[in-house]
Amino acid sequence: MTLHAPLPPATDPVVPIAPGAARYIKLGSGGAWARACLVAGEIRFGSPDEPHAACLAGDWDGARAALVRDGARSAGEASQVLRELREFHTLSTDTLWITFAEGRLWWAFAEAEVARVTEGPGVVLRRTRGPWRDADLLGAPLRIAGLSSRLTQVQAYQRTLCKVTAAEYLVRRINGVEEPAVIRARAARAEAIAAAAALIAGLHWADFEVLADLLLSRSGWRRVSALGGTQAEVDLVVEQPATGERGFVQVKSRASQAVLDASIAAYRVGGACQRMFFVCHSPSGRLAADGPDVHLLAGEALARGAVETGLLDWLIARNG
Repeated sequence: MTLHAPLPPATDPVVPIAPGAARYIKLGSGGAWARACLVAGEIRFGSPDEPHAACLAGDWDGARAALVRDGARSAGEASQVLRELREFHTLSTDTLWITFAEGRLWWAFAEAEVARVTEGPGVVLRRTRGPWRDADLLGAPLRIAGLSSRLTQVQAYQRTLCKVTAAEYLVRRINGVEEPAVIRARAARAEAIAAAAALIAGLHWADFEVLADLLLSRSGWRRVSALGGTQAEVDLVVEQPATGERGFVQVKSRASQAVLDASIAAYRVGGACQRMFFVCHSPSGRLAADGPDVHLLAGEALARGAVETGLLDWLIARNG
């Protein structure tokens, strides 16, 4: 069973977070305590060989002395342990805590009080202010696969608690704010698709057939008929080398649903192909396929495919 953290109702105003600090914490070795902490709304920390009594009393000189007393730790290691102890015990309530579990990033703020653990793993704990959450403030899940390595690389930290160096990125993701560079890239991509659509609409019919051939070949399909072939009702026959599937390709500058339906009927009657591709740059109204084996490359979808397969320069050259 996976965990799902509740978010405020959609009618509630979304208040962006603005933490004073951000820390990653590993909830037990290999995240062994993660599920228990996420369910209970806790951040557990510490091992029995650490001077938590001195830390709870605010005796940091005593804590440092205890860490080096038996000689088991070097001065450098003792300083690292002391830093983690001090931060866990003293970081303020505006500190953003994160951890990773079940393929997602989880985040929370913690209460100021540090309490002794009376049952279960860990030595001390801080309770979270509200539940741990695994989604941004707009409700989108924070999947590890969708996060920048600038942030997720913190999981490789060998100890328990450390500063999040990609804190600005982290806060933007939780607030549901896209990266400025991503915003610019999306706008540029949308403009490229719009430009490609205009360029495609200006192609001569012969060039449009070549475009269809190039688009399918760059998607892994190999033409096995002559371009604009001699068969009635089909302009191209393509083959997928990996599976041996054959594709029936119809290319139309303009087409209505009736034209598409007639092409689908010809494809199904022929029975020689396992898939159909209907390529049209200026559809009349919304076109709809009658099954998953019929693929429509029309209008914006066609322009997007041309951009994604690197055909924008080819379109520019054909229209120049």
